[in-house]
Amino acid sequence: MSFILNIETATKNCSVSIAKNGETIVCKEIAEEGYSHAEKLHVFIEEVIAEAGITVQDLIAVAVSQGPGSYTGLRIGVSAAKGLCYALNIPLIAVDTLQTLASQANVSDGKIIPMIDARRMEVYSEIFTADLEIERPIEAEVITEDSFKDYTETLYFVGDCAEKCKTVLTKENFVFLEEIKYPSAAAMSKISYNKYQKSDTVDVAYFEPYYLKDFMMAPPSKKE
Repeated sequence: MSFILNIETATKNCSVSIAKNGETIVCKEIAEEGYSHAEKLHVFIEEVIAEAGITVQDLIAVAVSQGPGSYTGLRIGVSAAKGLCYALNIPLIAVDTLQTLASQANVSDGKIIPMIDARRMEVYSEIFTADLEIERPIEAEVITEDSFKDYTETLYFVGDCAEKCKTVLTKENFVFLEEIKYPSAAAMSKISYNKYQKSDTVDVAYFEPYYLKDFMMAPPSKKE
């Protein structure tokens, strides 16, 4: 049997799943404002392995969310995934975070636009067809009233940007699926298994998350 460990830490959702032959059998996740990934991730990994009734030696691969998303969250997830792959000598699979988010929308028409909050009115977004083919690659873009104005079919928006975006994206063909807020490791299972079957893996030593934008650290405030 083919067991893959899936790790998703690109957003506030710290999410881990075990999949057997591409089907999720166990998933643990929690979304908190304080980004508890460093405290929760390894605990969740141990718990899903135990609940699946397997050991780490049963894993054939580890899949990790590659971004875009939180710089710190991505680093934590990728570091954990790399450590396991090194120790177990198994392949590492990188999964597009926005594809995972889009795959949680069960629609039969139109386009799916997953969006991850960046700053102010900026988002990380991608455009997929209803059957999850990429129509427009990942971009960091500022959302305005003119965004996506040339699309006449139904656009389904998913992600954690609904609250700030639905005030400006008001066309009748714009639909916000607000129940789909964060990418989940449970939704990675089919994607990672398909990648494994195609030997679509990454180099454990050299793989880096897809940040899309350089990490910016605010300078310390000057004391009077």
